[in-house]
Formats: sequence, C-alpha cells, structure tokens
Amino acid sequence: MPDPSTPRGGPPTLRDVAERAAVSAMTASRVLRDDPRVLPATRDRVRAAAAELGYRPNALARGLRLGRGTGLVGLVVTHLANPFYSRLALGVDAVTGAHGLKTVIGNTGQDPDGERELVEDLVSRRVDGIIAVPAGAEQRHLATAAGEGVPVVLASRPPVGFDADCVLVDDFGGARAATARLIERGHRRIGFLGSPPTVYTGTERLRGYAAALESAGLTVDARLVRQGQTEPDEATRAAAGLLASADPPSALFCSNNRNTIGAFRAVRSHAEDIALAGFDDFELADALGLPLTLVAYDSDELGRAAGRLLVGRLADKRGAAQRIVLPTSLVEYGS
Repeated sequence: MPDPSTPRGGPPTLRDVAERAAVSAMTASRVLRDDPRVLPATRDRVRAAAAELGYRPNALARGLRLGRGTGLVGLVVTHLANPFYSRLALGVDAVTGAHGLKTVIGNTGQDPDGERELVEDLVSRRVDGIIAVPAGAEQRHLATAAGEGVPVVLASRPPVGFDADCVLVDDFGGARAATARLIERGHRRIGFLGSPPTVYTGTERLRGYAAALESAGLTVDARLVRQGQTEPDEATRAAAGLLASADPPSALFCSNNRNTIGAFRAVRSHAEDIALAGFDDFELADALGLPLTLVAYDSDELGRAAGRLLVGRLADKRGAAQRIVLPTSLVEYGS
C-alpha cells in the first residue's frame, strides 16, 4: 500500500501536510497562518512537514476565503519600449512593494480596445487596484472597474467621465517654457512634432507651444505642426519633411522623447543648424553632441505618487479624489 504521508501526485496540498504531521487540516492551516494558540511542538512538526513536502500555500485562494485581496496591483501602460514607462513602473513598485503588493504590468500598445480587454482581465483576476496610463479619452472600462469597487489611479493623464485619483505632469507649463526658450534665442519659425491628437499629454504640450508663440506675438503655422508620431522612425520622417519644405523652421519642439530622438536623427543629417527642444529628459541626451533643451521632471516620483495614492485609496475608498501635478524644469545640453 502507498505511504499515506506521501502526496498523491501534483503539488502537495494542505491535507498532505496535515497527514505528514499527523494533525488535522484545520490545525495545519492554523500553524501556517501563524496562529499563536498552537503548541510549539505541533507548530514545529507541521512546519517540518511542509518543508519536507515543498508545500506552498495558495495565497490567492486563502486571501479570497478570508475576504482579503489578492495582493496584486495592475499597472497598465501604453508603450513599454518608452523608457518613461520603466521609470514609472519602478516608482510604482517601490511604494506598492513596501506594502506587500506585487505589481503586474500590462502593455496596451496605445490600442483602446486592447486596454479595455486588459482592464477587464485584471478585474476578473481580482487585483486589489489598478494604476493606468489611458490610451485616450474613452475610459468607460476604467469607470466600470472603479464602479465595481476596484480602486483606480491614473498616471500622466486625467480621468474622463468619472472621478479618480490622478498624478499629472505640468505638460502645458513645460512645453510653454521650452518653446519660449527657443523664442528667446531668436527663433520665429518653430516646428512641432507630437504624439496622436487623442493623447492628452500631446494636446496639452501643443497648447503650451501655441501659448508661447502667441505670447511673443507669433501665430501658429499649421504647416509646421506634425502629430501622430509614436516611434522615432516616424518622427525622423516628419522632421525631415519639415526641414525639406520651401520655408523650413529654424527650430523644432518635440512633445516626447520618442519624437526628440527621431528629430535628432533628421537634424544631424541636415545641412543647416537647427535648434532642438523636447519634452522628457532621457539617458544619453548629454552625449548627442547637439545643443538640446529638454523639459525634465521626476518620472520615478510620478510612479511613487501614483503608488501612494493607490495605497491610500485601498485604506480609504470613500475620500474625495485627489489630483497631483508634478512640476517641470528646463535642462540644457551642448553649447
């Protein structure tokens, strides 16, 4: 006959541990929950049995039985290839990890349908909360998740159609300051390279660019505005097109690091000197060998702030929604 203390195939269960330790399943459960009422000798025997069998408790099932969460937090981003999102994720995880939560990252590829499916999947898996960078203004799926009791915090973009905590960057002010710096240096024809018009950060940065021009008595020339670039290669082509036009700009402002990198490639191959400014500082920007003005902010702090809001919302789901706006500064590279 098989040894009754040997697992019956598959991963060992709580019942296997109880049989090996010659106790009831309830007693084994109490030991593994660190119940102080269990006698030391019994506790040692159960722990030894669990170690011998390689037993690992099912945290998900245990949490649901006890009415607690899964200990998982969903982080929904639009473009994992963008270094901004890795810094954001590190900031989020620094806070949530300190509170015993695990971060699960999902990439939407800027696709609203993919984002909706991802959020629905996270909710079905009973995550404790969601931090999201929405792909656009259609956020009904996030509103639904919040309505079902899943705390939702938005990062980089505000909620649309529902109340939620959010952490933003001063997109308008940063873009206005960078464009104004180009104007101070004598530039009057300044091109704009930006993300799709549906992206909140892109539209706010375009608005800041336009405000700086208007404050200087200049008008926005629609022929100098290119929107929709999400990859450096697309930005390179857009910048090259502007620089090859009959009346080209003498400077370019880029609304994010992907556009700045692409524009840099076009500027380097252009015969004339072109001033370049952009939103988002990035690694090796100081090594490009080209005068460059960048709008900087603490993307790690953006993640940490979102994490703190989520942890606070898990503790108190009834408080008023909070909005945090991080400041920006200008950094100069090159001469």
